Amino acid sequence: MKYIRILLKVLGILTAIVLLLLIWGLERVDDTPYFNAGYYINTMEKLDSLSGSLSLAEGTVQAGFGRAGITPGTGAAEDDPVSGVFREVPLAGYGDREGEPAEGVHDSLFVKAVAIQTGGELMVLVAADMLIVPPHISKAVGALVEERTGIPRSRLFFSATHTHSGVGAWSEGVVGETFAGPYNPYVSEWLTGQFSRAIELAVLDLKAGKLGTGSFEAPGLISNRLVGEKGQKNSAFVYMVVKQEQGRSAILGSYSAHATTMGGDNMLFSADYPGYWQRKMENAGYDLALFFAGSVGSHRPAGKGEGFEKARFIGEALADTLRIHAETTVLSTHSALACMTLEMELPEMYVRVTDGLRLRPFIAGKLFPPMGEVYIQAARIGELIWCTAPCDFSGELAIGYANAMYRKGYKSLVTSFNGAYTGYIIPGKYYHLNEYESRLMSWFGPYMGPYTDELIRRMMDVLVRSDL
Repeated sequence: MKYIRILLKVLGILTAIVLLLLIWGLERVDDTPYFNAGYYINTMEKLDSLSGSLSLAEGTVQAGFGRAGITPGTGAAEDDPVSGVFREVPLAGYGDREGEPAEGVHDSLFVKAVAIQTGGELMVLVAADMLIVPPHISKAVGALVEERTGIPRSRLFFSATHTHSGVGAWSEGVVGETFAGPYNPYVSEWLTGQFSRAIELAVLDLKAGKLGTGSFEAPGLISNRLVGEKGQKNSAFVYMVVKQEQGRSAILGSYSAHATTMGGDNMLFSADYPGYWQRKMENAGYDLALFFAGSVGSHRPAGKGEGFEKARFIGEALADTLRIHAETTVLSTHSALACMTLEMELPEMYVRVTDGLRLRPFIAGKLFPPMGEVYIQAARIGELIWCTAPCDFSGELAIGYANAMYRKGYKSLVTSFNGAYTGYIIPGKYYHLNEYESRLMSWFGPYMGPYTDELIRRMMDVLVRSDL
């Protein structure tokens, strides 16, 4: 009895400590309007400054292409970041894999880059067969590329295919390691080198060229996973054809269905359906096919089959339709180009445990790796307004931009995973839903969606000003 009383006393003390920690570590969600907040005011001042100094470059097109492999070798005695061969590497994408190492390769992974220059303005579009582009890697790549080529980070437009079967081991922190497996700095070092190599090859390859853009609808291959038929789905496939006059050709495509045809039971490296799309387009004659995850928030893939069969169905169906459209796309040797990179200040972290209660921000911050600099980027490339976001960006929000830009004579595109990661950015009307995207993965409060939405709308409006 004595030992039981002691045990109960210890359990009581431990319970009291846990309850105190929970009470002390929680606070109510703050719903103060965002347009009165310091982060909003400061970011708007930066945007005003950017807008005032922006100009449109017009002239002949130059284009260059680069590629580097990011399929890691495994089974080495020691990790080697130079050759890209490691003892083991986990897949990134699903927490239920519990950081277990990959068991092989289904299809090869790449990082690819297209450099576009016109009228003295240059930008590089970079797409990687990864879950996201991690913040510390985009920062390191930006510094390395600027040192070697003079091109600043503001001219690098990153994205990922968002495959959930790509390279892991690139993130620290509880949340990062849950999705990407145990952190390995050698993997990050190797990825930094491969990204930089692809970008530098593209810049060195610049030659006279031409480009054109287009889009088509593919509604049967995508669905709204957050609210189903009650919501909208962004079914547009947006593309760009880029050709060198005396050289190679590339095709860039973006679609908003999550690359999740395989679940956590798949342990093979794969680019999912974007990989099938890229391979079919390259087999059709393009030297380089780049896939950019679009506004994938709330959007799942739809189509026949399961696993790799479904991935093939979606990827090749998109490729077959694109080939028909690309053949009639008008390419021009002259184009206009303008780029904007806005550093975005963030609200406090709102990692919620209930709808109205969140972890105190300094506690929540301990769960995540450093967020790094967070940017929204936008470019006018001919008649296409291309915007990049640091998140899983909402497909429903992107539909609004497409409609607004169409009325002004432009096409628009929002791609995700631009070199930082702030969770899901969704319409404010969904914030209080008790769902994965709106509760678990919305990290910056009830106004992160409206705040980001306003910034993107303003940036797009600046890029289509008649006096630019």
